[in-house]
Amino acid sequence: MQVEQVERVFEYNGVKLPDIAGHEPDQIKTIYAASYPELLNAAIEGPEQRGNKMVYTFRKSAGTKA
Repeated sequence: MQVEQVERVFEYNGVKLPDIAGHEPDQIKTIYAASYPELLNAAIEGPEQRGNKMVYTFRKSAGTKA
């Protein structure tokens, strides 16, 4: 029996963002919002399993400007 480590990966707009250990996906979204302000209103999709990776995707919320 072989044990494989599962890695979390976060993606936004085609960019892979590294995992931050010890944080939940919503906390990671907030941390990366300092660099990508549009993440504040983004939805979190996933995780989707790709091989030994669990991929979370941040998607911009569609809306209209007031």
